[in-house]
Amino acid sequence: MQTLELAGASVPVIGQGTWHMGEDPHQRKHEVAALRLGIEHGMTLIDTAEMYAEGGAEEVVGEAIAGQRDRVFLVSKVYPHNASRTGIVEACERSLRRLGTEHINLYLLHWPGQHPLEETVEAFERLREAGKIGDWGVSNFDVTDMAHLANPACATNQVLYNLEQRGIEFDLLPWAQIHLMPLMAYCPIAQAGHLLKNPVLQDIAARHDATPAQICLAWVLRNKGVIAIPKAVKPEHIRLNAAAAQLTLTAEDLHAIDSAWPAPTRKRVLAMV
Repeated sequence: MQTLELAGASVPVIGQGTWHMGEDPHQRKHEVAALRLGIEHGMTLIDTAEMYAEGGAEEVVGEAIAGQRDRVFLVSKVYPHNASRTGIVEACERSLRRLGTEHINLYLLHWPGQHPLEETVEAFERLREAGKIGDWGVSNFDVTDMAHLANPACATNQVLYNLEQRGIEFDLLPWAQIHLMPLMAYCPIAQAGHLLKNPVLQDIAARHDATPAQICLAWVLRNKGVIAIPKAVKPEHIRLNAAAAQLTLTAEDLHAIDSAWPAPTRKRVLAMV
């Protein structure tokens, strides 16, 4: 698995997302098994959030990493309404308990909220100094938000990025590359569905003896400094996700993709889900 530097650690360019995990008790054992299988295939970065199933996803992650915490780079996110000086510390403690660990490698503000960023950053730094987190970052921040934050200690920005949502390529992605800040791409397969049935993707996939989902991941990873965090539960999908890191798209592939899903030519409102 290819890696890049994030928050002082070498992490895989394809990690594991957990959105919608923890919502159905009947799926828990499958979700735990999926995360463990992903770890075995090198996807040792796991992304979660207190918002996901109101802590349920963190509990799934906690069970999955039990006994192998040192193998995992753990990312979680705090609700904006909890991101005050005291609220963020309390939220982090709750996340740590659900995750069954004493340390979160990277802790993110889930999206801009009502509390002043100065307060949030102060609380992040207190958590870092206390050893509760390794580093901190943000999620769903646009260029203007990053300029307002103006803090070099911010380790990453996690944003929506896939073939159907290319808006960050106009200004946010170049900004991150100039500032040497890795971006984390959530929903890199665009929540699957109709996109994977597109004939352009299917043709490219056939040329590479791959799946359309793998082509989506390879396309996101064509950019240096980008980490993809797809969510998968089926063992077959997990193995395919991990293998996608080895794919290299050709100029012909990229031209076909650009024709079907053009790159942005103007500023767009930052997309979120």
